[in-house]
Amino acid sequence: MFEEASEVFDNMFKSSFPLTFIVFIPAVLILVSPLPAEAAHEFTVYRMQQYDLQGQPYGTRNAILNTEARTVEAEVLSRRCVIMRLADFSYDKYQKALRQSAGAVVIILPKNMSAMPQDIVQQFMELEPEMLATETIIPVYFAIEDDELLSIYTQTLTSSSSQGSLSAAEVLLHTATANGFQMVTSGAQSKAVSDWAITSVEGRLAGVGGEELPTIVVVAHYDSFGVAPWLSYGADSNGSGVSMLLELSRLFSKLYTYKRTHAAYNLLFFVSGGGKFNYQGTKRWLEDNLDHTGIFLLKSFWLVLDFLSHPNEALRLSGLYQCAISSLQVVGSQYPEVKFSMVHKKINLADDMLAWEHERFGIRRLPAFTLSHLPSHRSAQRSSIMDVRSVKLSRNTKVVAEALARVIYNLTEKGAPGDLQIFTEQMQVQEEHLSAVVEWLTAQPRAAQLVDKDSSFVSTLEYHMGRYLKDVKRHYVKADKRDPEFVFYDQLKQTMNAYRVKPAIFDLLLAVCIAAYLGMMYLAIQNFGLLYSVVRRVTQPKAKVH
Repeated sequence: MFEEASEVFDNMFKSSFPLTFIVFIPAVLILVSPLPAEAAHEFTVYRMQQYDLQGQPYGTRNAILNTEARTVEAEVLSRRCVIMRLADFSYDKYQKALRQSAGAVVIILPKNMSAMPQDIVQQFMELEPEMLATETIIPVYFAIEDDELLSIYTQTLTSSSSQGSLSAAEVLLHTATANGFQMVTSGAQSKAVSDWAITSVEGRLAGVGGEELPTIVVVAHYDSFGVAPWLSYGADSNGSGVSMLLELSRLFSKLYTYKRTHAAYNLLFFVSGGGKFNYQGTKRWLEDNLDHTGIFLLKSFWLVLDFLSHPNEALRLSGLYQCAISSLQVVGSQYPEVKFSMVHKKINLADDMLAWEHERFGIRRLPAFTLSHLPSHRSAQRSSIMDVRSVKLSRNTKVVAEALARVIYNLTEKGAPGDLQIFTEQMQVQEEHLSAVVEWLTAQPRAAQLVDKDSSFVSTLEYHMGRYLKDVKRHYVKADKRDPEFVFYDQLKQTMNAYRVKPAIFDLLLAVCIAAYLGMMYLAIQNFGLLYSVVRRVTQPKAKVH
């Protein structure tokens, strides 16, 4: 019976070659074909800055990513997505990826950046300006570390590191069989945002005597800055300045409520936008007011607040207004730990970026100075995504409030500072209020590209100022369409998928194996009778010899 069946199958496959493929190919493909690529992980990525300032491009120029992942340890990075952790990041590694024409760079940040070792934080803060100094063609992204993303990095690192120690044959086999990750972004290519409006907010406290009174203007820019807009929280620069300004507005609004303490000074509180982009909000506000109220400006002086939270560092003044400086020094003398120093810097009109916000007023020959604890305007702390640490402002806020009160009430030369404290008891600085404002400011990124005129941040800021000040209103700045001072771009936050895939050479190797298998099966079927007879002879028991 078995011999008859073998003859039937032999005749069937010999007479109908297509039937061979119909029967065997589907079975082979089902058994040996790889599983389709599946999404290993989906996570949010934040793109590096992309903007133009005074016609000069900065940051990354691309936002599309669809390439295989590698770590910087791999020998070949061309057209690969290079992923690296912040703890292992260095400018040399970053430049290596750029030199080898990598397809993209993804930098993995820790969940809690404030807990990072200070040396790593300082190193990265110093590298951020270098990364933004010139335009970068490839897309550069930042991602927050989680367990799955860390696993992807670890697997990719193992694959990338092992290739350098293997022979050529082993590398070929490893390349063909190893699992890889295809990194793909879901967004489109970035494009310029048209008609973007930078918003500033001002509010006033009118003194006794009308608009012709001298005016003190307290200024702080609210926008933050860092290598990635969506990660720029600006706790100290300039969350501390805005928080102090709002507390000062609360304190002096109480003084101006009573006739006995209603001073013959107008107070104007100005929270400017575009501070990190050459102080565009302040520039436009000055241009508008010089055309209409030049006399008011000439009778004013400006106090700019920027980076003020560190309680253990000296307060430095850049600019010049002797009366206010003397008052700060007198008040500060009652705090042994508070030291004041002057920072002298000439305004260089040839620079694309002004160093301090008060220089916008200095160009107009208006008296102004900046109060900050930074020793230099070049400090990397002013523009970093690492500016997320908690800030303490109560002592410095009290010093500034007492000094302004001495100027307003002409108390600079009268009495010891301890005998003339104004903000005590019910009028004292509220540390809880300051902390709540700082927490609100640092709960959201405030990069200028993210804060439009309809944002909840601007509305909340306007409401907060309206509680204590009068004539609260907004000012808008839009770039000139013919010769724009600034240009912002979209696609700063995207979703990235890491797909687990086999390399392209695996498909070639699999095709060769399938072809070899089918060839062997075809030969076996075509010679089924011969094969059967050979097998039968081999398996048939030998006859016993008597």
